[in-house]
Amino acid sequence: MRKIRMYTGIVAGTAPVVEIKDGEIIRSLIINLDGYLENLKIGASVALDGVCMTVVSIEDTYVKFDAIEETLTRTTLGNLEIGSMVNIERSLKMGDELGGHLISGHILMTVKIISRDERGEGVDFLIENTPESRPYVLEKGFIGIDGMSLTIGEVTDEYFSLHIIPETLRVTTISNKKVGDKVNLEIDSRTQVLVDTIRKSMEVNK
Repeated sequence: MRKIRMYTGIVAGTAPVVEIKDGEIIRSLIINLDGYLENLKIGASVALDGVCMTVVSIEDTYVKFDAIEETLTRTTLGNLEIGSMVNIERSLKMGDELGGHLISGHILMTVKIISRDERGEGVDFLIENTPESRPYVLEKGFIGIDGMSLTIGEVTDEYFSLHIIPETLRVTTISNKKVGDKVNLEIDSRTQVLVDTIRKSMEVNK
């Protein structure tokens, strides 16, 4: 039986892509995980920009992950280059503190940054709200963006807002994101189940 890996959405830090190998259907990413290697073994799960990936090999501090076509087309991993930085989170272990909210590392889609506004020490972003994501994006709800557990601000049919605090800017890659850049979006699973249940109930009762 396949084990279910979960994450908290509290990014531990960032790490660089040091090598990329493109095969016919698989892209191998080699990440320098210096500082994140404690008890890391082949077969373990690590979230790269919020995408749940499996460790294929470990050589010194260089860790290899293989991404299939579905992952490359649905997430931003297909756009990474040598030198790109990615958000890192190790999978949740029994007894770990749950500081954010549970996310699975299964990305729904990528969405575009519409605007970026520096506000004091923080940054406000407006993120594209697509028809596919719109039913699940609720004001004051949770969302996963590049593996970060974030609270949603204002919501319209065109966008939703995020306020990023200084600590998140310091620890993650979002401080370097620009208008037009794409980010990985994961919907809160509890929100998705609740919304889908209500929608199905309404269809049955029509």
